[in-house]
Amino acid sequence: MTESAALTALRDRVLERPLPRHVAVIMDGNGRWAEARGLPRVEGHRAGAEAVRAVTEEARRVGLPALTLYAFSMQNWQRPKDEVEALMLLLGEFLEEERPAMLRNGIRFNVIGDVARLPGGLQARISDVMGETAKGDRLVLTLALSYGGREELVHAARAAAALKGPALEAEDLEAGLWTHGLPELDLLVRTSGEHRISNFLLWQSAYAEILFTDTLWPDFGARELLAAVEDFQGRERRFGLTSAQVTGRGRSE
Repeated sequence: MTESAALTALRDRVLERPLPRHVAVIMDGNGRWAEARGLPRVEGHRAGAEAVRAVTEEARRVGLPALTLYAFSMQNWQRPKDEVEALMLLLGEFLEEERPAMLRNGIRFNVIGDVARLPGGLQARISDVMGETAKGDRLVLTLALSYGGREELVHAARAAAALKGPALEAEDLEAGLWTHGLPELDLLVRTSGEHRISNFLLWQSAYAEILFTDTLWPDFGARELLAAVEDFQGRERRFGLTSAQVTGRGRSE
């Protein structure tokens, strides 16, 4: 079977079963990918942008409602200045280059995080693309930029406490999250072999399925995304219940 035929067969299997409503990816391994090839780290980030294109296109093709990608964390501001500046430039280039494809393919672009810390030019470009793609109804593509899960929770808690005070409920906190309005997170993937979630979507991951893969992000494409979804489709999600309860074979213990 050719690689193309194998990909088609995998896609067909995935489409036979319910899809996750929301897939998030911690895109890790760009630097190591570049270093293994004797290239500057920025070339790894450039290759990673190509992986974003491939994964986004496949997500749209199969009908995933929402895809969230961890592109730049709060802690990433501590990286060398030249690498941070290069990343900001790449992000701007990515938005400009992908804007026509987003509009053509019905992709709504979204950003979560402390956007005010981003360079002014990038903020303006983000705002423009979000406005232009606001009517996209085939996929919500969210980039987490200057994002931290703990920081998000502090932001949400302050907003909720100001409104509710001691009467604060979980729903009030959730309403203040940067991800408010996105579908429930079903699947969280981390690339590069690291087994941690690195301050990403802490609240949202409470009942998400988590998949760790050794694949470095620049090598993660359509096949890898579909394989992750197929793995998710084979799992039993219990949400605190017993297996018997989920399958209808028994009652609560």
